[in-house]
Amino acid sequence: MSDIEAENKNLKEEQSEVSAPTEIGAPSVGSNDIRWYVIHTYSGYENKVKDTLTRKVHSMGMDDTILEILLPLQDEEEEKDGKTRVVAHKVFPGYLLIKMEVNDRSWYVVRNTPGVTGFVGTTTKPIPLSDEEADRIIHGMNTKKAAAVDVKAGDRVRITKGVFEDRTAVVLEVAEDKTKIKADISNFGTTTTIELEAGSFEPLP
Repeated sequence: MSDIEAENKNLKEEQSEVSAPTEIGAPSVGSNDIRWYVIHTYSGYENKVKDTLTRKVHSMGMDDTILEILLPLQDEEEEKDGKTRVVAHKVFPGYLLIKMEVNDRSWYVVRNTPGVTGFVGTTTKPIPLSDEEADRIIHGMNTKKAAAVDVKAGDRVRITKGVFEDRTAVVLEVAEDKTKIKADISNFGTTTTIELEAGSFEPLP
């Protein structure tokens, strides 16, 4: 037995099997009420649940009922030690988006997947996302957040871009979103306050 199978077995043993509420209803012939829903998972198991559920959907021939499973991620630029790197962060830790038609069979398959703790909604019926909510989340996955600075007031930085490149400045203030700073720079015998974007400077020891 693989490590993944063993872990799924342990999760399954921790969860008791649940049946679909009667309000869900049986699959309807010709029905195509496909909507985006949100499911809650054990924290840290989002990818494992996504992979397991994807395999179940394919093996049970339910690709026309459960169309897509997403773990919303967003790339964020992080600056540390003067270097900028792009890191993918979970937008909603512990949650997955799933595009599906909800009926008693599809509900049962999703709800009894190891690691899934339930749908977001009432105790008897999942509540779909509005089209606007779904679009906002999905399109937000394709944007990249600006770099976050790793300095504080009083720190010295070296400017790496722009007209003041290679000059030294002292941090006065860090923006709340940590994407830019205000800093003092000595210029022709006077002190000038400038604004620097994340990625345009590096901290000095």
